[in-house]
Amino acid sequence: MSLLVTLAADGLVAVLLVATIVSSIRLSRRIVLLKGDEAALRQTIADLMVASQTAERAIAGLRNALDECDRTLAERLGTAERYAADIAAQVEAGEGVIARIGAIVTQMRGAPARVAEPAPGPVAASPRPAVRVAAETVTSEGPNGERLGAAAAAALAMTERALNRVRSRAA
Repeated sequence: MSLLVTLAADGLVAVLLVATIVSSIRLSRRIVLLKGDEAALRQTIADLMVASQTAERAIAGLRNALDECDRTLAERLGTAERYAADIAAQVEAGEGVIARIGAIVTQMRGAPARVAEPAPGPVAASPRPAVRVAAETVTSEGPNGERLGAAAAAALAMTERALNRVRSRAA
């Protein structure tokens, strides 16, 4: 029986050796696959490092562009504020002129209708007809009619003054 036990023990050792060899072969294949994956992983890590460096450079470039845009925008806003102040001053001055023209129109509406006659002398030889100024010529139609009427009345008043100056020089 000892022979049988020895053979059984040797058979068991042989089976265990075969199982160890098979599992060693499997492990060897897995190690080869892991080493291949390790190489791929190293390549992936290298690619990620290159990509992160490129991204850092791009972010730096974007920051520079943002700073430049900020400076340009600040300059343009300053220029726009100056223009807005200039326009506001010009509008205020224009409203003052309109107010003065309105006062002239108000005076003209109260004055009786007059006919300016040509002055004697060289000015009388002018082919221009006499200028008729009447309060009825100034009308206010629409939202800009009053301003247009005021401008027309101011123009007529300036024309009369110019004719009076020409007459006084000719006399």
